[in-house]
Amino acid sequence: PRLLSQFFFADERVTQVVAEINGLDAELDPQQYLVLLNQLHLSQAHLLAILERIMEECIPTQRHSRDYLVKFPEELLVDNLGNHMLFAAECLLAGTFLEVEEADGAQLRPQARNLLCSLELVRTVLREQSLSQPGCYPEPVRAVLVQFDRLFAEFELSYVSSLVAVKSPEEIYRQQEIIVLFCETVERALHLGYLTQEMIDGYEPLLMFTIPRLAIISGLLIYPEGPLSLEQSPEQMSRVFSPFYNLLKKIRDLLRVLSAEELCLLERSLCTAE
Repeated sequence: PRLLSQFFFADERVTQVVAEINGLDAELDPQQYLVLLNQLHLSQAHLLAILERIMEECIPTQRHSRDYLVKFPEELLVDNLGNHMLFAAECLLAGTFLEVEEADGAQLRPQARNLLCSLELVRTVLREQSLSQPGCYPEPVRAVLVQFDRLFAEFELSYVSSLVAVKSPEEIYRQQEIIVLFCETVERALHLGYLTQEMIDGYEPLLMFTIPRLAIISGLLIYPEGPLSLEQSPEQMSRVFSPFYNLLKKIRDLLRVLSAEELCLLERSLCTAE
């Protein structure tokens, strides 16, 4: 049950697969090469997962910040992102630029080299520790883990930034404003009886349409200085709403001529119409 013992056997598996790959002629047996390559990716993913658990147990308060992950597109935030980063580092060190431009790859290679060297040191240190005292983490082990965690985070941020346009702090703030607007919209809708708590607790599918519709009205009329403020230019708005800047202006102008009763009737109809 000890994590260091689990790490030892996971590391043994990675070493075994690497040895099989090195002893195989890929041109003579390409199918077996692909099988081994897949086994390598799986065994490395397992090794990294155990290493992550070890760091959470050993250096929980010394982990490098991962706040930058909020800047990443959601489609990149997958369970195997760490293993993908490791594979990318190995490719860069081998001079293969699968996803990045050659100039970006050349700049990333020193980071990739440092990361892989740090990983090899971690593997060596943890193997030795697992064979001597598998139940404790002395300071030298902690120091190696802290260094690896930092190098991994720095490479991850640099590599992904070279692939996609990460969100700016301004865009993240705008998205947080939208979250606040939606929360205030739900609170107001509950207060006015447009929605019920049972609908929210039961994940009523209609809410996927209702809440955004009500949020647009709230953002234009109730909270006009929020993320839907039309006093700002389209470039200053969140990318969620900026393409509809002119349409939002027309909607606001139409809403302004409604009486309180007509506005209430409109909002109630938006809660039922599909």
